Order: sequence, then C-alpha cells, then structure tokens
Amino acid sequence: MDITASAKNNPDNPVVDKDEWRNARLKLLELEKEETHLRDRVRAARQALPRVKVNKDYTFETLAGRKTLAELFDGRSQLLVYHFMLGPDWDEGCIGCSFFCDHVEGALPHLNNHDVTWVAVSRAPLAKIEAYRKRMGWNFPWVSSFGDDFNYDYNVSFSDEERASGAVEYNYRKVPTTEIADEEHGMSSFYRNEAGEIFHTYSTYARGGEEVCGTLMLLDRAPLGRNETSTMSFLKRHDEYETAPKEKGSSCCH
Repeated sequence: MDITASAKNNPDNPVVDKDEWRNARLKLLELEKEETHLRDRVRAARQALPRVKVNKDYTFETLAGRKTLAELFDGRSQLLVYHFMLGPDWDEGCIGCSFFCDHVEGALPHLNNHDVTWVAVSRAPLAKIEAYRKRMGWNFPWVSSFGDDFNYDYNVSFSDEERASGAVEYNYRKVPTTEIADEEHGMSSFYRNEAGEIFHTYSTYARGGEEVCGTLMLLDRAPLGRNETSTMSFLKRHDEYETAPKEKGSSCCH
C-alpha cells in the first residue's frame, strides 16, 4: 500500500499549563469536527455514485472449485473485493496488503450480518495464496484470478502492451510504469440485485483504504504519531517483528 509518510512529530513539543493545553485542544477539536462533517459528506457522495453493469463472466479459483463473480457474493447482495498484491511469481504477499488484511478478520461477522461479503483476490495461483495465508494465520476468503481478466479490468494488473506504452492507468490517472509495481492494490465494491445482475459501484486505490487500517488511526493519536522516516517505514509483516522489548529510547523505525 502506497501510504505517504506523515509529518514527523516533534518529541520536544512545548510544555504548558493545563488551561493553555485545553485552549489548544479546543482549536484542534474544531478541526476534528470539520473532518468528521467532511467525512459524512464524502460517504453520502460515495453512496450516490452511479453504477456500471458488469457483463463479463469472471471466474476465480477457490478452495471449493471454480466460482463466478456472482458466486463470490455467497448469497448476499453486496461484495467488497480487496485487490491483494500477490503475483504469480511472487514468493510472499505485499507487506502493505498484509498489514491491511490484518485488520479485516474481526470485521467479517459484522459485515456478513450487514449483507456484505468480503473477499481478497490475487493473481497468484491458489496454492501460493494458501501457503501465504497459512503463514499469516488468516481465515478470510481469498481467491485466485490467475488466467482471468479481473485484475486487469479493475486496473491493478497491467498487460505487457500497457507497460510498453510507458504509462498505465492507476488511481484514475496515467502513472509512469517506473512508479508502478508488478501488481497494485485497491478495493472494489459490487452490488447484486434480485434479478442476479451485478453492478460495479466503487473502487479505491493508493491511500483510499487507509481508514480501514485501525492501527494507523491509533498511531495518529499516539504522542509521536506514525513516527515514519519514509512511507510506512515502521511496517513489517506481523510475523517479522522482534518479540523482545526494545530498550528505552530506541526508535520503532529501526
């Protein structure tokens, strides 16, 4: 996930009395309220987007055999697809996508109860997906689009011809191929009506899924924030962190 580094917080912020701190906090509260109200407007605009009918017959390799896009809904009317960066020749999944998916599993019962199915999709063959899933200890639905056009049509995979042109479409703009990985990430939303018709309603890329990552939201409220030296420099796969406590004063970025 391409998350831009936030401004580094100053560990030597001024020390003031309680009244002065409260005044500063009230100013920040006004900004936070503006952010909340803007988020409400963004949500409303997102729900009001027009839809595009999906006429292509996509199929995916799953543990239960080949399934169509309609079958991925698992009997529900809404489907969230996470485009997980794990290519056919990759040995392990993207660190950022792994971080994102660490936040999903606990939400699944709530999503399912709300008529929403969530599934990850990668171009890697299913055997490679299952090996990485086992390593990470995940149980969420994860299927392979290997040999299918799905990733290409939703602008997270790119053909040799597209790459040869020098630029590809990602996040609704042309991006030089030098700035694009072999696979990219994103999240797409689909709706299935009672007649069985499927509609693409929304896709987001780059930092668009950041709010789903609760760890980032918690770090944003910690005294030193994300404490990054570069984009998500603190991040590792969850089985790659040191288990021993760090010495006092050491940086989480090291």
